Amino acid sequence: MLYSNAFYIKRLQWCWLLCLYCIQSLAQSSLQPIGYWREHFNYKNATAVVQGDKLYCATTNNVFSIDANNEIERYSKVTGLNDMGVSTIGWDDLTQQLVIAYNSSNIDVLKGSIVTNISDIQRSNISGNKTIHSIYCNAGFAYLSTGLGIVVVNLQNYDIKDTWIIGSNGNQININACIQSNNQLYAATDEGLKTAPAAGTNLANYSNWSNMSGTNGLPAGTVNNIVVANGLLYAQLQNTIYVWNNNNWVLWYADNNWPITKMEASGNNLLICQRTASGNSRVITLAANANIINTIAVPNVVSFPKDAIIANNTTWIADYYAGLSAFSNNSYQRYVPNGPLGPASGDMVITQQTLYVAAGSVNDAWNYQYNRNGIYFLKDGIWSDVGAYTNPVLDTTLDFITLATDNKDGSIWAGSYGGGLVHINGNNIQIYKQSNSTLQPTIGDPGSYRISGLAFDTQHNLWISNYGAAQNLQVLKADGNFKGFSVPFTLAENALSQIVVDDANQLWIISPKNNGLLCYNYGNSIDATNDDQWQLLQTGIGKGNLPGNNVYCLAKDKNGFIWIGTDNGIGVIQCATNYFQQPCDAVWPVIQQDLFAGYLFQGQQVKCIAVDGANRKWVGTNNGVWLVSAEGDKIIQHFTASNSPLPDNNVQKLVINPNTGEVFISTFTGIVSYRSTATEGTTTNDSVLVFPNPVPPGYSGTIAIRGVSENALVKIADLSGRLVYQTQALGGQAVWNGLNYKGEKVASGVYLVLIRDQLIGQEKLATKIVIISGR
Repeated sequence: MLYSNAFYIKRLQWCWLLCLYCIQSLAQSSLQPIGYWREHFNYKNATAVVQGDKLYCATTNNVFSIDANNEIERYSKVTGLNDMGVSTIGWDDLTQQLVIAYNSSNIDVLKGSIVTNISDIQRSNISGNKTIHSIYCNAGFAYLSTGLGIVVVNLQNYDIKDTWIIGSNGNQININACIQSNNQLYAATDEGLKTAPAAGTNLANYSNWSNMSGTNGLPAGTVNNIVVANGLLYAQLQNTIYVWNNNNWVLWYADNNWPITKMEASGNNLLICQRTASGNSRVITLAANANIINTIAVPNVVSFPKDAIIANNTTWIADYYAGLSAFSNNSYQRYVPNGPLGPASGDMVITQQTLYVAAGSVNDAWNYQYNRNGIYFLKDGIWSDVGAYTNPVLDTTLDFITLATDNKDGSIWAGSYGGGLVHINGNNIQIYKQSNSTLQPTIGDPGSYRISGLAFDTQHNLWISNYGAAQNLQVLKADGNFKGFSVPFTLAENALSQIVVDDANQLWIISPKNNGLLCYNYGNSIDATNDDQWQLLQTGIGKGNLPGNNVYCLAKDKNGFIWIGTDNGIGVIQCATNYFQQPCDAVWPVIQQDLFAGYLFQGQQVKCIAVDGANRKWVGTNNGVWLVSAEGDKIIQHFTASNSPLPDNNVQKLVINPNTGEVFISTFTGIVSYRSTATEGTTTNDSVLVFPNPVPPGYSGTIAIRGVSENALVKIADLSGRLVYQTQALGGQAVWNGLNYKGEKVASGVYLVLIRDQLIGQEKLATKIVIISGR
């Protein structure tokens, strides 16, 4: 029953206080609404910088800007861009637009928050190198220097105006840069410096272009760049710069000790980015007489300068390792949007509201990749890291690929593929290898201690996959002592990786290299091996019935079932807890699609599986990420790089924040997250939270009600007690679209959230939702 009106009606003052409190709570929250994405990319790899209505910086993945108030704005597929992997950017003054070129040859044009896509070059069937090296904008047109010629884009009609293939005999040629000066077009090409009248006709005809190289003092061969400064034309040939003066090319600057990475014009001067083979880097400013009038060389800030400009008496340097920095008055300020050091394909785990990501990787042959990035962690919206670059003690522990969280103290255990077992507890780091554990090196590689899987059991024993070792299964017991085991099966490379502990405290262990899956029950005591039980599961009826022997991942669901991802779809062990009493083969879920039925993900590589609060399965494949029903018989959602902000379709790892329902997705290109509808349920309804609350004017998204008891019945009522909406929670979260049963937007005001616990049948008022007028 609903409560009486008198119980709920409060004074107007109370409502305003509630609104104020909710607005403050909303402002402090970094959580995105349900159905929205966040990106978590590395913005340190800066490659280009241009001045427009704001200062824009390109990174290897995306773009960010800095306005007059030094506020940073990020641009990615989450904000409406259409691609990933930026090759270069350019600014057009006439149309006040930023042109973004991608490695795929796709193009976006950004004006304010409006993105217009021009995909003609990407979609073109023309053969050849369509890579876009640089962009020159002039009077509403963008001149793209590509690997096949110059492509002219109309920035007002958003279409391709012309394509100029200007190589010898009409062949395609690599264009490094182009520019217009004194009514002439100049193209720096691999065949030399070519020129044509800007108002010339039929510039697509190569014969209308003349080659200036090899004459008037300009050497023949590749011209890397061409710029205009102080009314003069400057051509870069490797590490030398020539100036066009009085109808002759004159050697203007040369220093073979400092290779040039970029040349830019800045008023009457030139900015030159330089980096030596030994890693020494600097940015110099050259006056009209070629004298160096300024040198910027700050270690770890100018590490690999890729571009530089001067704007408002400030030198802005885009550095491949250090992001964007502003130098002025003998001081500098770095501008790097927060993010992890790079992509990651190792384990992701969440503990105490902190996400930990293992940054390392192995290739398909299970060889290490010498990744030094260590472990990334996301806490309170801020990314940090611990690894060889910041902690010298971790210098030999490369390629972290597996993680386990210690529920006793919140510390992290990490497996280095080659460097042993690492325990990180705050600032205290301890490494376990040959001298302080029973861990063993890989057979044939005596210096390599490869840790490839970690999991705690219910007795707080840490189980360890020691890949390639004679004793390839290890355990750090709860008493602090180690013990090693040799798996009693012949396995290629003695390969073990991910470990999952089931509800009966048994271990399910992947054996890569096409070996299959192991199940191990250590009985009443780890030390007594006479009651140990082992089983190897592979393809074939009666042998485990796996869809494929190449197993990639495991997950335990809320029913205690073990979900197995292979190179040929998914199998499910439904008798896990009684496996050695009543063994069973894996079941292959059957899914209905349109008029056809088939086995779940048959023929696809299932790289990772995560179980959400409603027991649904999130599945990462080489064809994107999927959400399937708890039983695996229905597809609920499918995200790909073409229909979502997913960076690429090759998904490596998944993890779900149990409290918020946010799904973190790791790909080779980067990490993104999507806030889903299900969270873990609670035993009570005493800590219910609503997001957003209050619901702001104009908001038409989903309203999340989380922290409810598992699968509870949730009712929305107005202050008069009249029922507005009713739904059942997905795990510990219910969602409401702000509409009543008639599909109409509810009026502004205060609404009651009543929750009926499914176990005890009791209904109670849990919280209130404020709807602000104007919605």
